[in-house]
Amino acid sequence: MDKGEENAASEEKAQLLTENGRSDTEEYLPGLEIKEKESKSVKNIQWITGKDFTVERGRQQIEEHISTWDVDRRWLHWTEFLWEEELKHSKRYHYRVCWSIPTRRKPIPRATANVYFIIEISKTKPATLPVEVSFSLEYSRLIHR
Repeated sequence: MDKGEENAASEEKAQLLTENGRSDTEEYLPGLEIKEKESKSVKNIQWITGKDFTVERGRQQIEEHISTWDVDRRWLHWTEFLWEEELKHSKRYHYRVCWSIPTRRKPIPRATANVYFIIEISKTKPATLPVEVSFSLEYSRLIHR
């Protein structure tokens, strides 16, 4: 079997696996629509400047940023300020956003998901620049900026 025949055979197997995988998924999860990845533009907000920052304004900005996320409306959240961290060249403000899906039968949910935000204000950059914001999901090392 030459390289061309091997590639054709591999592509045929991949096609069969993909089709079988989709039919199995549809069998176990009826009504599930499998959508191709859509290119979505990233929505962002205008973050407050360092000189105008307050702990409460930071919380409000996080709420505003979260409102740009595409989240099912059943998910409810609340945001709280955790602590302030003084560093040599900046100040960091730590927040937590706790998500859950409470129901009428179970108003206190068994499971929650947390997103941790850090708002950093530089002591060396001009105070007229926007604050730097990063966040990570609980148990994740990936930091989103």
